[in-house]
Amino acid sequence: MTDRTVNDKNREPLAALVGSVPALVSNLIKAEIDQVKTKAAHLGSYAGKGAVFVVLALIFLFFAIGTLVAVAILALSLVLPAWLSALIVFVLFLLIAVVLALIGLRFFKKMNADPNPIESLKKDIRAVKGEGEYDRY
Repeated sequence: MTDRTVNDKNREPLAALVGSVPALVSNLIKAEIDQVKTKAAHLGSYAGKGAVFVVLALIFLFFAIGTLVAVAILALSLVLPAWLSALIVFVLFLLIAVVLALIGLRFFKKMNADPNPIESLKKDIRAVKGEGEYDRY
């Protein structure tokens, strides 16, 4: 708000200020509902992205287990170069699975990073009661 708007509000009669309360409360409720919608959209987005990366990590883990089986079979045949190359492929798949899992977990952790609309509403109620921190004009 500009200083002019604040000064205009200071000059309005009490009846006009009380008359503007329903519109202000209505705007506050609409803003809180919009904030809840935004939080739900962010939660869905982060959960979806996290799930995709976890599924990708599980796919690579599946191939890593298959590669480990190939390593055991090749180790029994005592052909060291094939054994070593199969082990290198296994480690590569395992590293890819770990990186994808960590990326997926990071998206899951971001789900709670957004501000909570319930806390914002409680803060607004405390402000109406005259408690807590809020801006005064």
